Amino acid sequence: MTVAEERRLKGLLKSALTEVLEERGDLLRDAVRESFEDMALLRATQAGEKSPLTSRRKIFLQLDRGA
Repeated sequence: MTVAEERRLKGLLKSALTEVLEERGDLLRDAVRESFEDMALLRATQAGEKSPLTSRRKIFLQLDRGA
């Protein structure tokens, strides 16, 4: 691919991306939201792996108290 072709392709990609974001900004918003949710889930999972284990019975007792 020549330098001129690379420049043209880069320009076309920029135009296409700009057009998509202008018309469907919700796609980017949703993608960012999902990535934050994924990071939060990962952090919660990592924290849970470091915490002490508890029995199923204790969990259900705690749930029953909250209801």
